Amino acid sequence: MAFKPEKPSIHGETPDSLGARLAEAGHPRYRAGQVLAWLYPKRAESAEVMTNLPSDLRSWLADNYDFNSAEVLGKKTASDVTQKLLQRLRDGSLIETVIIRAPMEGVGQDKSRRTICISTQVGCAYGCKFCASGLEGWKRDLSVGEIVSQLVQVCRIEDQTDPTRAAEGLASFDNIVVMGMGEPLANYDNLLAALKTVNAAWGFGFGARRVTISTSGVVPKILKLAEEDLGFRLAISLHGATNEVREQIMPVNRKYPLEQLIPAAKIFARTHGRMLTLEFILIEDINDSLDQARKLAAIARDLHAHVNLIPYNTVEGLPWVRPSITRQDRFVKEVRALGVTATLRREKGHDIDAACGQLRLQKEKTLGADPSPPAAA
Repeated sequence: MAFKPEKPSIHGETPDSLGARLAEAGHPRYRAGQVLAWLYPKRAESAEVMTNLPSDLRSWLADNYDFNSAEVLGKKTASDVTQKLLQRLRDGSLIETVIIRAPMEGVGQDKSRRTICISTQVGCAYGCKFCASGLEGWKRDLSVGEIVSQLVQVCRIEDQTDPTRAAEGLASFDNIVVMGMGEPLANYDNLLAALKTVNAAWGFGFGARRVTISTSGVVPKILKLAEEDLGFRLAISLHGATNEVREQIMPVNRKYPLEQLIPAAKIFARTHGRMLTLEFILIEDINDSLDQARKLAAIARDLHAHVNLIPYNTVEGLPWVRPSITRQDRFVKEVRALGVTATLRREKGHDIDAACGQLRLQKEKTLGADPSPPAAA
């Protein structure tokens, strides 16, 4: 299902595509570079502020492009300073973007390291049993502009408390993780185009090594990504160290079992020379046994991968339970004892419904069937 907005997002353009549209409208192609310089280093929210452009060009940009393809409906900030943004798109669809802060000693919260978790779809078709994103199924893919716009919104918000990076024309975040709502590799073309904008010198100029794409295990797209000369990192949402356990909570495993997934991951790692990350959500009595820990460690050693353990974030209406601290510690100790580097990620946003899709579901219930999309600007 595709959504065609009244005006396309300006953040979906490249120098070539914008230059071509400008030329068709009778404006010089070189103006494209000036426009893009306003969009990313200067975070322009409208054409009106682009004061080095002729007034007729500013009017044309305002008439033909959307500078704000989403509005922030609300923010929730957790006790651990994780912040979730709920954004409404032009068709009324809701998506989530999460800011995960890692405070650094001596600099304060406002100057902490920031990892941004972005969405790529409205809903999700993959139906992972522990995830809120897919409870109402897949609605549509996000456009290139809608993906990039999430990062622009984050910059505008973060610049209010820490304007230093904006003054230097730098992105107001330190890492990007593509593991919000949706399966990123199911929206492959738009995702890659958006990340090229993030990486490009005319965009955010953001290093590819600091971008991680997380996938539930779509094997053909992992192999396709391995052929790309881009340098992004890859994380596999494993969540089960055997087919039996994985199929219980991840339907994608029926199509792409571990016997296909692990070789594909090896090819990606070998081609790009980057350490993989294995994401493993811990659910009590499902995958938190010592046997699963040992099998997970064996897979990680085979892939030379880092393991990221994530205690389950409770989702209303789902039967799963977060393991006790004792069980979490026992699991991570077993993995580490078997020679694998592993991080146990304690709560991030548990008190603000930071599991993927939670806040969106709650808001949709309160808004009802007609979420009244914002008017195009």
